[in-house]
Amino acid sequence: MTDDLLETCADGIATLTMNRPDRRNAMSRPMLDAMQDALVRLAGDSGVGCVVLTGAGEAFCAGGDVKAMAEGADADKTLEEKARDLRARMEISRLLHEMPKPTIAKVRGAAAGAGLSLALACDLRIVSDNSKFTTAFARIGFPGDFGGTYFLTKLVGAAKARELYFTAEMLDAARALELGVVNRVVPDGELDAAVAELAGRLAKGPSVAYGYMKKNLNAALDGTLENSLDLEAWAQIRCAMTEDHKEAAQAFLEKRAPVFKGR
Repeated sequence: MTDDLLETCADGIATLTMNRPDRRNAMSRPMLDAMQDALVRLAGDSGVGCVVLTGAGEAFCAGGDVKAMAEGADADKTLEEKARDLRARMEISRLLHEMPKPTIAKVRGAAAGAGLSLALACDLRIVSDNSKFTTAFARIGFPGDFGGTYFLTKLVGAAKARELYFTAEMLDAARALELGVVNRVVPDGELDAAVAELAGRLAKGPSVAYGYMKKNLNAALDGTLENSLDLEAWAQIRCAMTEDHKEAAQAFLEKRAPVFKGR
């Protein structure tokens, strides 16, 4: 257990809150360990339909703890040990991206460095109009981690991603929306309600179909058309056999909203 990550769950929505507001929610080892454990557990929890990742206080996440880096944390480990440990922690990004249910980054304030990478790993980014985004790594002589180079390239294209990594330019919310880095910008006072409404809608949706939908969409990032067609065909027939599909078809005929049960 750690106070560096808070977890709540209500109405099918699990919320993970990075909780180091005095350090702008800079990552700590306890925070990352708890986040990875939570994501593995939530991925298999049939009672959870949507996962929201956010930060406490005035920032989403400032990325790695530069103070701890300067103090030489893990200085006694070999290069191989350090790389292995970092790669293990970076599974968090894969889990956010691949877990079979929608993930939302709720961002207010700064999302920088690996904090930006975590936001990019989520399926959707709903952000406050006071939010700011930067790759930041060039400022501390790092190339980047937690999948940011992969996700940003997919979102904005190779040339723009290179520019944003090389220059560590700070993007305001409007510019991030224009580039396609975020999905929606709302006034800061409306952020909580906007995310709650979207997460609630997704949590009540066809969870089996969402899982296959994510698998198809992720495969499309790197795969061939043939591979996508194969995956879509199998998943479509699989979901045609679910109670959720049958309920939705009946609801359509009865002109009412469907009630999905994740089966």
